[in-house]
Amino acid sequence: MTCLETIQAYALRSIGYGERLLPRDDFGLCQQFTLIGSGLLWNIYFGVLALIVGFFIANAVALAKYSSNRFLRKSAEWFILLFRGSPLFIQFFLAYFIFLRLKQAGYAPFLTSAQAGALLVLILNTAAYSAEIFYEALRNVPKGDVEAANAYGLSGWSRFRRIIWPTQMRLAWPSYTNEAIFLFHATTLVFLSGFPTWKQQGDALYYANYFADKTFNPFVPYPIVAFYFVLLTLILINIFGALNRRLNRHLGDSVPKLVYRPQLIR
Repeated sequence: MTCLETIQAYALRSIGYGERLLPRDDFGLCQQFTLIGSGLLWNIYFGVLALIVGFFIANAVALAKYSSNRFLRKSAEWFILLFRGSPLFIQFFLAYFIFLRLKQAGYAPFLTSAQAGALLVLILNTAAYSAEIFYEALRNVPKGDVEAANAYGLSGWSRFRRIIWPTQMRLAWPSYTNEAIFLFHATTLVFLSGFPTWKQQGDALYYANYFADKTFNPFVPYPIVAFYFVLLTLILINIFGALNRRLNRHLGDSVPKLVYRPQLIR
């Protein structure tokens, strides 16, 4: 099989299109790059959806933690503590068995699939981390901005939407960029946890493990995974950098550059 034929057969295999069976021999670079790249589609799926949904939840939780209402504040604090205080891998593991119990009881059977259950865990996890980032940014919104808004007659939702929230985002964005990058890296844990892989349609690391087991040589597939994630990280840095420039467009050429600071432990 030529490299072009391999790409045609396996490029979309992870989402159910192409060859039904995984290759059994001739584990060349083309096969490994193609299948691991195919699996990366699931990492992008998990990362993008978790980031979008988690962003809105995180803003709500940050506001709840900032609230003067004791019930809302304590609920937000416990939510953040629960998901920031426990390892993500354990969250996947526990969530799968909770969802399995629900399925056996006849409730929400779809949650036992990685595409739904693991996605929900990622959403809640990134929402907790992002909420703490947004909360700290909210606390550090300059009082002068709020006083100026009051002077212009802005109050309530109008003041929050036009003054407080944009300033909060500008302050939080560099740290939130790092959280987004780490979220995409964390998607590699999905198929290593309790969630099953349907028809061998896994993510990038799943296929890397497959090739490492078959060839007894982990020094080819794992660097390929790293290569793909470096490219993905560069894309994210550029996207978030463009959004950062948009948020700080009033500063002109003095917009601060984003700096990626990896979290070594989570």
